[in-house]
Amino acid sequence: MGSKKELMMQDFEFIDSCMKKVINGNSISFDEAEKLISTNNLIKLAHCANIITKKFNQEKIDVESLINAKSGNCPEDCSFCAQSTFYETGITKYPLLSDEIILEKAREAQKSGSASFCLVCAYREPSQNDFEKICKIIENLKNEVNLDINVSLGFMTPERAKRLKLLGVKRYNHNLEASESFFSKICNTHDYSDRVKTARIVKEAGLELCCGGIIGMGESRKQRIELAYSLSALDPDEVPINILIPREGTPKELDNCSIDPMDIIRTIAVWRFIMPKTILKIAGGREVHFNDGGKLALQSGANGIITGGYLTTNGNEPNKDIQMIHEIGLDTRIR
Repeated sequence: MGSKKELMMQDFEFIDSCMKKVINGNSISFDEAEKLISTNNLIKLAHCANIITKKFNQEKIDVESLINAKSGNCPEDCSFCAQSTFYETGITKYPLLSDEIILEKAREAQKSGSASFCLVCAYREPSQNDFEKICKIIENLKNEVNLDINVSLGFMTPERAKRLKLLGVKRYNHNLEASESFFSKICNTHDYSDRVKTARIVKEAGLELCCGGIIGMGESRKQRIELAYSLSALDPDEVPINILIPREGTPKELDNCSIDPMDIIRTIAVWRFIMPKTILKIAGGREVHFNDGGKLALQSGANGIITGGYLTTNGNEPNKDIQMIHEIGLDTRIR
């Protein structure tokens, strides 16, 4: 057994060697990722993750706004979700919003400095009637605003994915949510493989893939690593990292789940080692779990944020987020 100082130096050198491996275009192993996420040298881990980010992604932060364009009445039983029909959560439920409301929100997003705008709807999959309305809305958005248009509509067929591509949609969001070994603890109305299938359909149609998950639901560090490798295998262009906020009325409200902010930083940093070129976007929960609104996360591997609010929770004001980004010497991606 070496001294504490010797062990710290070994840990320091191990993190550095993993960083160099990634910088040189190689991958770290699952065992190496597990060792990284358990390190006591969090400052070094975050610093090296930041170096990897700058190497492959420069110093631009991807800022995205979204709209909850159809709220509630989702037939899935995801235990974290306030929009599920299985739980009484007190949210405002409404059908697909009108073109005018969505267009106005997109104009606000463009004015605020966002580079992309995501149309999110609580469906297992849209009815044909709603899908046609959504296609028309996308056409209007493409004509009226200078933003990348992204969508999240639940499960997807190849035919619908190809149509979205033809309409000019840039990116489709469909999260894995959790590792395969943890998934049955949060959802029983569909399988993990259903989510993977839609992610692959999206890629095959030529759309960019936005695919991430939620941490802090009671999963282990090892399961967070497992999720990262499952995501990496899908070659996503963007990975949103949500941090659980237990919502009233959902099973997760009763599970007493919690996660230390430094454990969130560990996760973000190690995911950067695993996915060096991907946009790692800190999303729902950052304003609750980080006193600095996400500054440290953006210096520890993350290079994207969602601003202005989420699906059923509020977020930071866009001008405050843009100011935060500039305060740490970074800039925003311009569409």
